[in-house]
Formats: sequence, C-alpha cells, structure tokens
Amino acid sequence: MLFDRDGTIIYDIPYNNRPELVEPVSGSRAAIDRVRRAGVPVGVVTNQSGVARGLIGAEELERVNARVEELLGPFDVWAVCPHGETDGCACRKPAPGLVLRAAEALGVDARDCVVIGDIGRDVEAARAAGARGILVPTEVTLPGEVAAAGEVAADLAAAVALALGEAPESDPPGRDLPEHTPSERGLPEHAPASRVAPAAGTLLARKVTR
Repeated sequence: MLFDRDGTIIYDIPYNNRPELVEPVSGSRAAIDRVRRAGVPVGVVTNQSGVARGLIGAEELERVNARVEELLGPFDVWAVCPHGETDGCACRKPAPGLVLRAAEALGVDARDCVVIGDIGRDVEAARAAGARGILVPTEVTLPGEVAAAGEVAADLAAAVALALGEAPESDPPGRDLPEHTPSERGLPEHAPASRVAPAAGTLLARKVTR
C-alpha cells in the first residue's frame, strides 16, 4: 500500500526542510500500523519539487523523511521525485513512475498496489500505473478531482479499511487534533455518497458533509 506524503500522512508544509515541523495527520499512525498488522508492505510516493527549486537540499529531505519514519514507523520503500513540473521526468505524479518504481522495489506488480492520496494527481498516477487509487479529500482537493476519483474515503482510516476490504476501526478515545486543522475530515458536499467510504467509527448511513 503506497501513501502520498504531504497532506495525506503528514500535514502539508510547503517545501518543508525542517524535521521538527513534521506533524502526522491525526490517526495516520494507527491507519498505517493497521496495514502493517495485515502483513501488507507500506511505502511512500511523493513529489518534492522543492529540491529542483533549490528550496530543499537532498540531505534536508532525507532528514525530513527520517523524521516521518520516527513518527509513523518504518516504510518498506520510499519513491521520491525531486524534479520540477517543467523537467519532463517520468516520475512526477500524475506520471506513473513513482508507483512503478515502488512496486518494483517491493517485488510486486503495480496492478496489485493501492495508492492513497489527497489530490487528483495521486489517483491519476495510480491509474496510469495500473494500480488502484483512493482519494482522501482535504480542504485543498478540487471538486473536479473528487468527481473524477474512482474511490473516495472520508479519512485515512476509512481509506485503509476500504483498501483492505475491512470495516473501519473506531477512532481511539481521547484523540487530539491540532488546532490548525478541522475537527472532522469530512468530505466536500460534491463528493458522490455512493463512492465514499465512511469515516472510521461512523455508520454507513452518515450524511457526507464538509
């Protein structure tokens, strides 16, 4: 199972080169650990154009990614695109290169992979690679991206449950959310309810709200 990094498993701080600023998305450690317990390898596929722009050094990126692993546990593969949008590479999402690279490193067929991300290019990269894509919308996800996604989940826990073909687990009691994030990661009202996996701990009949 392959995860986008910024906005999906950690909160997005554009061009972050400071490990101390890394903050996991609420519930992300539990969701990823659930995949590990199921015996499924986990990886990260991430665009990091800040390297090409000179805003992030290669060693700084390594330290930030190391901090991600300190907080969320080890990943079996990291596939990182350091190129800019105009570089014409084959790896920058929505191109399939990162997904294909990660699948090859894991020794699996890309068609057996699931990619979970928060914007359209994540699921587009999955589709281009022949993998399954699941969108977890945030405040930056465009309506058209939600409409175009084949599968949509209300949060990361629901996305993992959908990918594993299991019922969502309830959120752990007393979970604290950072002050700068919404208290709920519900979906925009334009998300078709028939394609939405419910948030963890909710009923299937829950109305889809922002």
